[in-house]
Amino acid sequence: MEASQYRGTKSQGQGDALPEGWWGADVFWQLSREKGVPRTLSPESIARIERCHVYLLERAAGNDTLYGVNTGFGDLATTRVDDLVGLQRNLLISHACGVGSPLPDEVVRAMLLLKVKALSQGHSGVAVSTVQRLLDHWNEGVLPVVPSQGSLGASGDLAPLAHLALPLIGEGEVVMPDGRTLASQDALDELGWPVLELGPKEGLALINGTQMMLGMGMVALERIVRFADWADAIGSWSFEAWNGLLDAMHPSIHRVRNQAGAKLVANNVASWLAESERTAQPRSYVQDPYSFRCIPQVHGASRDVVEGVGAVFESEMNAVTDNPLVFPAEDMIVSGGNFHGQPLALAMDRLGLAIHEWASISERRIFKMLSGQRGLPAFLASNPGLNSGFMIPQYTAASLVSYNKQLCTPSSADNADSSNGQEDHVSMGANGALQMWQILDHAEQILGIEAMCAAQASDFRGNDHAMAPALHVLQDEFRQRVPFLDCDAVMAPLMEAATAWLKASSPHDLTNSRAVES
Repeated sequence: MEASQYRGTKSQGQGDALPEGWWGADVFWQLSREKGVPRTLSPESIARIERCHVYLLERAAGNDTLYGVNTGFGDLATTRVDDLVGLQRNLLISHACGVGSPLPDEVVRAMLLLKVKALSQGHSGVAVSTVQRLLDHWNEGVLPVVPSQGSLGASGDLAPLAHLALPLIGEGEVVMPDGRTLASQDALDELGWPVLELGPKEGLALINGTQMMLGMGMVALERIVRFADWADAIGSWSFEAWNGLLDAMHPSIHRVRNQAGAKLVANNVASWLAESERTAQPRSYVQDPYSFRCIPQVHGASRDVVEGVGAVFESEMNAVTDNPLVFPAEDMIVSGGNFHGQPLALAMDRLGLAIHEWASISERRIFKMLSGQRGLPAFLASNPGLNSGFMIPQYTAASLVSYNKQLCTPSSADNADSSNGQEDHVSMGANGALQMWQILDHAEQILGIEAMCAAQASDFRGNDHAMAPALHVLQDEFRQRVPFLDCDAVMAPLMEAATAWLKASSPHDLTNSRAVES
């Protein structure tokens, strides 16, 4: 059996090679932004893939019993199979059992890229043409339709990855770059791409792995890093509008506890409040409520979780997570459990809880700003009574926080016995990823509501004392999208605009841009 038998297609893309070596999050995010910029497999990757593929074909031609190469799968691992090509095709179509809404396009793009990265390590036994076809889909923006639900995170993300791979064999559906959803065979005909015939182990290598939960995690992580900066900025904005006491940010407080995240956040808040005349005024009170005073401790703890989760994600991004693994240099094909999603499952649960805490303390600051204290009108309303002001946006924020509490129930604590007991402990990491994604959506909406309240409260302060210059930039930029409310208005579109504003850029982008203009 020759390696070339399964090549199927030549490279469709031309461009710079994908980076070799360790990918950090920054490399992944940069590649993800390169829509329309084609990438190729590096010569080193091609050599590794080809060497491993040739070795596997040689072993498959012998009499050894090799799991997933000439046996059934899961509890059928002891059943010998002679039709090696039919075995791989049947594996894909039988495992494509996903349900629910399709995953977002950016997650599917991430899955394609991460699967290419994993298979390029040269321990999966696939043909170069198979890896190249995945890269073709990524390069051309021809995205498989992948239902979001159906993975136990056991042998990885079996159902989602089966849907990801179906177009290679002319099955399933894809979304074309122009937005059309086509049957995969119709899309292949239109593109002039031949259907691939998968060789020994290729189908198994395609569907074993953690690329669905990792893809969601990596896409979310970039949002979360931006969200963390917004949480510090908007928390500072509310802090100033509330007439908070800056003593709580003093570096000596945080030096003696020595928590990295808290020290960073205290410095961030102090920087946002630099040159604020409002926070420099004498006060008759000596402490603020925890939602203001403990911003460094709460935001910082969440930042520390994100830092740890990022390290787990980066290790997984550079890992080989299918099974069995092929080691040509050691003349070895060995079964293991690298596809088990437990590292990611625990990370997703931690990440969801960290995001929830940002949102929870944000809602508490909203509540305080509506309380009619510290010289602010009740509910931040002009003429309270006739106007309800921001009374009900706080309801929405509280509702979302409550929903997040339910979503924070750890998916990784659950288990389901599957494959007739062969897969008797599963990670539920994919469910954790879906929950984390929902928590993040809600948290961004809550932070948008806090921005509305901070801006309204700041306007009520008027010209009593000057805002911090950096916060004044945020106030000006925000007011271009969401107006001051001197009477009640339909809040839903304003809340939507506030959330869209903070999702579009980072607070530092806005302040840096204004500094350049000046």
